[in-house]
Amino acid sequence: MAEFHDNPLFATFARADIRVERGEGVWLHTSDGRTFLDFTGGIAVNSLGHAHPHLVAALTEQAGKLWHTSNLFHVPGQETLGQRLVEASFADKVFFTNSGAEALECAIKTARRYQYVSGHPERFRIVTFEGAFHGRTLATIAAGGQAKYLEGFGPKVEGFDQVPFGDEAALRAAIGPETAAILIEPIQGEGGIRTVETGFLKLLRQLCDEHGLLLVYDEVQTGVGRTGRFYAYENSGVAPDILASAKGIGGGFPLGACLATAEAAKGMTPGTHGTTFGGNPLAMAVGNAVLDVVLADGFLEEVRRNALLFKQSLASLADRYPDVVAEVRGEGLLIGLKMVVPNTQLIEALRSHAMLAAPAGDNVVRFLPPLNVNEAEIREAMGRLEAAVADLSQSQSESSAA
Repeated sequence: MAEFHDNPLFATFARADIRVERGEGVWLHTSDGRTFLDFTGGIAVNSLGHAHPHLVAALTEQAGKLWHTSNLFHVPGQETLGQRLVEASFADKVFFTNSGAEALECAIKTARRYQYVSGHPERFRIVTFEGAFHGRTLATIAAGGQAKYLEGFGPKVEGFDQVPFGDEAALRAAIGPETAAILIEPIQGEGGIRTVETGFLKLLRQLCDEHGLLLVYDEVQTGVGRTGRFYAYENSGVAPDILASAKGIGGGFPLGACLATAEAAKGMTPGTHGTTFGGNPLAMAVGNAVLDVVLADGFLEEVRRNALLFKQSLASLADRYPDVVAEVRGEGLLIGLKMVVPNTQLIEALRSHAMLAAPAGDNVVRFLPPLNVNEAEIREAMGRLEAAVADLSQSQSESSAA
């Protein structure tokens, strides 16, 4: 209790007793001399690991020139990064933000504004899916619809209709004369690494086209190479009208983006939306540096190759320890283990073997290594995972015997 009162920070995070001092690549070093293998990646943010030399050089060079001017003027790097995102995706237009939640706010406003300027101001509702996580603002917690995030924050923001994950009948029933768009994560990250089937995404595209709705993807966690493709929608071939991107796009620097087709963005005219820090010169320099690496020839192929090795190794682990691990989930380097034991037990056991992983819903442990993780680092991770899972299996056996 004394610690709570003495600490000047909001008590909103249950932090592990780890004080990180520095990092390089997949390794983190703490102030008390410990070294951890980091397969959390800042929760899918450090897409190229810690202190990547190309990103450090880009940030350092820009810091010596210009930090901030605001969007009252042209910002160096915005047009360059925007054009590269357009060329690498379905989009025609980009709005830069500082975070995923801001990118989602922009996406929501873009969808509503599209219907307004198209002569349908009554269309403002957005269909979303149970288990989703779209951010922590009042609008995005309403979009996610999870009671634990809504509790205590007053009336839920109006305009979001949740339906069960993958439920076609409920989806069709939710679409009405006030519906503007459908919002979905191609893979639910926080929700337990649950992949949306290609057939269901095709159905969403069909329903949007039939009813004049916009299809919006939340690719904050899945984007910029995380699934082995630049954006996860490429795995299904089902493109959205609007896409929210963040996390890995800045490689650790705060950066987000809302991507859209020209048609979907037609209502976003001067004065309809804005940001003070979004698209600042520092973020643009780092974002361009991230794309230098991720869009280089052969990089994403290597991500897919290493991801396959990691996933096959995890499947073998699950086969040998069915009393601890139930299932392997995910695509690319967004991988989860559905646990038989509480997921917190594996996370704690991994820490005892100096490895970091992240929790997710549905009793899943997430692994989010840097996209440039190599085969030797994956094998090192598997050794530590094997030891941690074996510890838990032994505990299970001893509990059963007792």
